[in-house]
Amino acid sequence: MSSPRSEKKGKLRTGFTTGACAAAAAKGAALLLRDQRKVAEVDLSLPAGFTHRFALCGQEWDENVGRCYVVKDAGDDPDVTHGAEVHAEIFFAETVGADPCVCHVLAGSGARTAGFAPAEVVIEGGPGIGRVTKPGLAVAVGEWAINPVPRQMIADGVAEVYPPPPSRLTPHVTISIPDGRERARRTLNERLGIVGGLSILGTTGIVKPISHKAWTDTLDVALDVALACGCRRVILCTGRSSEKAAQEQLPDRGEAFVMMGDHVGYALEASHRRGIGEMVLAVQFAKLVKIACGHAQTHGSSSRLDLEELASWGRNLGLDRGSTEAIECANTAREVWENPRIPKALFSNVAQKAILQCAERAPGAAIKIMLVGYNHRIRCFGPQPVEPAEKDER
Repeated sequence: MSSPRSEKKGKLRTGFTTGACAAAAAKGAALLLRDQRKVAEVDLSLPAGFTHRFALCGQEWDENVGRCYVVKDAGDDPDVTHGAEVHAEIFFAETVGADPCVCHVLAGSGARTAGFAPAEVVIEGGPGIGRVTKPGLAVAVGEWAINPVPRQMIADGVAEVYPPPPSRLTPHVTISIPDGRERARRTLNERLGIVGGLSILGTTGIVKPISHKAWTDTLDVALDVALACGCRRVILCTGRSSEKAAQEQLPDRGEAFVMMGDHVGYALEASHRRGIGEMVLAVQFAKLVKIACGHAQTHGSSSRLDLEELASWGRNLGLDRGSTEAIECANTAREVWENPRIPKALFSNVAQKAILQCAERAPGAAIKIMLVGYNHRIRCFGPQPVEPAEKDER
């Protein structure tokens, strides 16, 4: 058995996905049902290529049902699901007639000794697991938000306990997260079309700390949903204030507004890969300067160098010495924006430079800038003014 965790001082800890925790809990519940005794830990093979041992909590069993949960450890990655209890319950049922949805529970030792085909595992969501309500996600509309790789991991884990040959019995696994609905309020799930709780996610089983992968994965999903909903363009927003101002200005349907955060380079490239031909960037001035300077990531690093570059652009525009010195001596780009002696021509120049930088990441796309002031007043820049899209009456 091996693990990705390092004992070296100062190295960030790797964590585990909700999909891995759900699969471990499901395998543990199956062991409890089969063996009718306590099981402290369970080994699970992960798609990442190694095996990890998960502790099982809340163990319950009787002749018909096994239940337990795994506490998610996200390592050192900031994750809303860190510490969540991922519960699994398993029981066996026999399909009645031709309808696989009609079944009854088999009581007694028959359920504990059954074999089955892994493809026959019924996997459902319980409290705290969301349902999909919009197209473009990894599972169909109306299904529980349990992604394909976690579903396969759950089925494989149960199959290790109850291997083939198949029988008339079908294992039913229910995954739940008791406080999942509350945790989901701190995510973008609802706007992506996942309502009522969290998603069970993951393709490798592990979470790399501070990798930003959660952001980029969410960006990919948001863009897929926008396309599936028929959006002709996307409005890429750096923050909630910019998004809110853009929503007040533009009547595009809600799925078109995509929260990209600091990941402007990734958002542009991901949009381009999907063939999206029109993009509006809703940003405040500090982020706009970083985009114009060519930063793919607009987190607050290199701010002093950005202001020096901004001052040089001002000199090229013919700004007087007092204005350029005010830019160089400013603490932040926002201070420059709010300085009444700075000509508005500089802001237009910065926007045009940002458009050129964006065009390198999304060649051929119509890219426009919606510059949101700190008082929510808006200025728009682009090849043409930013016009509202054709209003969607839905």
